Amino acid sequence: MMNKRILAMAVAASSVAFTGLAQAEVKIGFLGGFTGGIESLTPPIYDGAQLAVKQINEQGGLLDGEEIVMPTGDTTCSDASAASNAADRMVNTEEVTAIVGALCTGATIAAANNAAVPGGVTMVSPASTAPAVTDIDDNDLVFRTVPSDGFQGKMLAKLLLDKGIDEVVVTYVNNDYGSGLDEAFTTAFKEGGGTVAENLPHEDNRSDYRAELGRLSSTGVPNLVVLAYADTSGQTVLRQAYEGGMFTQYIGADGMVGGSLIEAIGADVLDGMIATRPGSPELPGTEIFNEDAKAAEIDPSAVFAAQAYDAAFLLGLAIEQNGNAGREGLSEALRSVASAPGEVVLPGEWEKAKELIAAGTEINYEGASGSHEFDENGDVPGVVLEMVVQDGAFTSQGFVSEDNGADDSESSEDSGS
Repeated sequence: MMNKRILAMAVAASSVAFTGLAQAEVKIGFLGGFTGGIESLTPPIYDGAQLAVKQINEQGGLLDGEEIVMPTGDTTCSDASAASNAADRMVNTEEVTAIVGALCTGATIAAANNAAVPGGVTMVSPASTAPAVTDIDDNDLVFRTVPSDGFQGKMLAKLLLDKGIDEVVVTYVNNDYGSGLDEAFTTAFKEGGGTVAENLPHEDNRSDYRAELGRLSSTGVPNLVVLAYADTSGQTVLRQAYEGGMFTQYIGADGMVGGSLIEAIGADVLDGMIATRPGSPELPGTEIFNEDAKAAEIDPSAVFAAQAYDAAFLLGLAIEQNGNAGREGLSEALRSVASAPGEVVLPGEWEKAKELIAAGTEINYEGASGSHEFDENGDVPGVVLEMVVQDGAFTSQGFVSEDNGADDSESSEDSGS
């Protein structure tokens, strides 16, 4: 009898210990394209989010000392079923409180519609730029720390026109990202007096785009705009365009800004290629993030790394503000910590934020990639950088100004991976 009693007490004690261990973690999931069209861009984006998690855990953790853990899911970028399945696992198996991601727009839409929104899970995407994200029926659960392509497309059009490039042909990947960016770009380009001589969609993950390239090149226009992904169709399109000797100027947007593109095709081939990508405005938080990222051996200029950091840090702040690791009320708390008025909290200032929240003081996070004043759709304003391939890398030429073209205030090297 005594042995049975001792065994029962031991089991009870271990159950309490296990329960305590389980409660000592808060899960924030990460949905990314670890394979597929942006597989070379995803690792530094994930690293950016992980840096925020590390800082929060090292400065007291969440709530009563709970640590954040970040399970991951692979959306493949282009497979809606894979994105839905990964999100379903996050929401219903991992039981995450919130999600950083997804990255590609189609993946974000699929994850939101099929798992996150039904499960009441707040998502913050650091990379889904297509205007279609704005239109998700999301119950105020889907946010992003990156500006819409409605803005990037307009800025790409203005940049080209300012450079005297007033006639182009365009091919875009036939999904939410490509079609949304194409519509924004072509509308602005035409309104600015430019001519789009031919505009063709293409399917991702094909081995041959010579038919589309033949139609585009038959116009005689030397300027090819490719709105696609650096690791899949965009890479193949540019390689086959070069092999066919069809164009003299290559142009892209954020999905093409990756070191893998240059490595695959050749720095000499792509020398002078023009592109745009969302950037970080010159705020105090930007420099703090740059220093912290370098100390953690993360490239601070990697595409969407700063936006991912902000997404994770903001979700941490929202959970702390909400006062628990539950899902209910989190999106309202997210808006609260991201918006003025409030005492400013900068990247890395978790301990300060925790003390302010505990004291009932309103806070306003000013991030690594922007101020993140979410509008009614969960969207944020932003800035766009001009990128040019120089000396074997995508190099920043400064911000693209709505008034005067590229602003020369920033000229640091900026490579996507």
